Amino acid sequence: MTARIYRPSKSAMQSGRAGSEQWVLEFEPSLPQWREPLMGWTASSDMKRQVRLRFKSLEEALAYVRDKNIPFRVERPAARRHSRQSYADNFRSDRPIPWTH
Repeated sequence: MTARIYRPSKSAMQSGRAGSEQWVLEFEPSLPQWREPLMGWTASSDMKRQVRLRFKSLEEALAYVRDKNIPFRVERPAARRHSRQSYADNFRSDRPIPWTH
């Protein structure tokens, strides 16, 4: 019953970073999933798979797992790369690839 602590990435449907500042604790699956024969849905009897705890900071999440004696691993988010470019750069005459319609 190992816990995984990570910070989720932003949704593809949003331009902002709302909800991605929290840390999430999920338990890794301990039982396999199977295909339910009648409807074809994926089924599991692992109830810990449904638990998802959210914390405001990594320190809160670490304090929780240490208090409950839960083995854990932390996945740190990758560094965010941001390249600043002005809109006028799209129309420069010395672009490597010419801009056309």
